[in-house]
Amino acid sequence: MTATGNGRMRVPDARTGVQDGRRDSYYGMSVINPPVWEEREIAGYLFLGGLAGASSLLAAVAEATDRPRLARRSGLCASGAIALSYAALIKDLGRPERFLNMLRVVKPTSPMNIGTWILVVYGPLNFGASAAQLTGRLRVLGRLAGVGAGATGTLVSTYTGALIADTAVPAWHEGHRELPFLFASSAAIAAGGAGLMLAPRRENSPAWRLALLGGVGELIVGQLYEHRLGVVKEALDTGRAGRRMKLAKALTAAGVLSAGLLGRRSRAAAVASGAALVASSALTRFGIFAAGMQSAEDPRFTVEPQRARRQTMGGR
Repeated sequence: MTATGNGRMRVPDARTGVQDGRRDSYYGMSVINPPVWEEREIAGYLFLGGLAGASSLLAAVAEATDRPRLARRSGLCASGAIALSYAALIKDLGRPERFLNMLRVVKPTSPMNIGTWILVVYGPLNFGASAAQLTGRLRVLGRLAGVGAGATGTLVSTYTGALIADTAVPAWHEGHRELPFLFASSAAIAAGGAGLMLAPRRENSPAWRLALLGGVGELIVGQLYEHRLGVVKEALDTGRAGRRMKLAKALTAAGVLSAGLLGRRSRAAAVASGAALVASSALTRFGIFAAGMQSAEDPRFTVEPQRARRQTMGGR
């Protein structure tokens, strides 16, 4: 027996494995093997990478517009986030050499391989820019490294969307067109929120604008993503994933509005708004991760989209 989205149980026929008249899978077992990833490490890696990449972009913009404290603190935030992201990824891999083994080749068709190379380029640029900010030495090279980190940070923020979409997990694969853009929006919300928390009021305008851009992007792309999922949307709307996604949307709206109305007049409001936005981004990443795991475990979410595509193609 397996549970449906409305809590009822589907009982398979003992001889055929048919559930409620449909051959979803034999005895309702998963059609695909659910990922063995740990939620804390991988969902945390998805969130921290997005925060790091977008924070580097924000730091580069702040440096170019003469907002030194926002630039410095966003850059340091990026360094801390990417260091924790590396740690989470390596812990999930089990052995650090598995990460290094990805560098033996360049394989454009592998999001994991290209993502590894992006991290290898981004990390030294980001740490170099932060080191120059902290020590006050080699400032010109530090600024150049910051520009490079901002540019490659956009890839760090988005490649993980392509990475998880390049799997058979229904909630991720069905939204492969939208996930990189949704992750970019979520990253912008996180970096904007962190900037609001870390920067003085007179320098936080770029952080609020980035958060606003991310919030609008998440609203639009999120709707496209949910529409694209079709029946698989149930996995995004129910259980832990549903609770996380609903709370994320509420926090995004509250954070953006509060930052726009009060964030430049009140330090406390800016910090509270920023915290809400960072939490919203984390909840989005953890919600999408939970939806993916749930969709992989229920055979309906693998079989029904395939059946719908076959009907669309005229049964061919």
